[in-house]
Amino acid sequence: MTINVGVLGARGRMGATVCDAVNADAELNLVAAVDEGDDLELVHTAGAQVVVDFTVAAAARRNLPRIAGWGIHAVVGTTGLGEDDLESLRGAFGSSNIVVAANFAIGAVLMMRFAELAAPYFESAEVIELHHANKIDAPSGTATETMRRMAAASGAWSPDPTKSEVFPGARGGVGPAGIHVHSVRLRGLVAHQEVLLGAAGQLLTLRHDSFDRVSFMPGVVLACKRIAEHPGLTIGLEPLLGL
Repeated sequence: MTINVGVLGARGRMGATVCDAVNADAELNLVAAVDEGDDLELVHTAGAQVVVDFTVAAAARRNLPRIAGWGIHAVVGTTGLGEDDLESLRGAFGSSNIVVAANFAIGAVLMMRFAELAAPYFESAEVIELHHANKIDAPSGTATETMRRMAAASGAWSPDPTKSEVFPGARGGVGPAGIHVHSVRLRGLVAHQEVLLGAAGQLLTLRHDSFDRVSFMPGVVLACKRIAEHPGLTIGLEPLLGL
């Protein structure tokens, strides 16, 4: 049995890549490709069972409650959604399910998990995320989620020794548990992240690189196929991977 899929943000680079991935999978059927200015109801009238949302946070806040109202599952890769948004989505999706993931690249999901596992064994940590020049938010959703998980795993990080900055902001931003994060925006990049964990006499470096947007597609396709098995709101791809 095939699963009918609608894509929001279909004319963006990620959305277009999602459309190609759905079309290439024998178990999925692309029934609607919707973008800003299009009638959202197209996904409903076309019979979509799952909607993939790679838009922007403001559009997702408008669209997802309507998707929930139609009883359609949602796979969301849109960044910029906060805790209040997630609580709202938790309440909205009662008759259908939703997964919200900071990153759909399976390697990036594993990197976040490895950082979480390593956190209790190290004294200091910093996150460096590097993205393409058109990314408008910083730090990335992946970096934010990585720091959140590391902070939950260990709150015993050594204090920052810096007393003065020649250039304000040179030490980057400060995330949960005082973990520093640095955001790089350069032409030629797609999505990359390093997690540096240090202790006396040693350094552990975890790095993931997405060189092409197709790296996210196996995770998106997996989510489309398994979302029906995970009631309500699911945060991250890990539960769908059995991690």
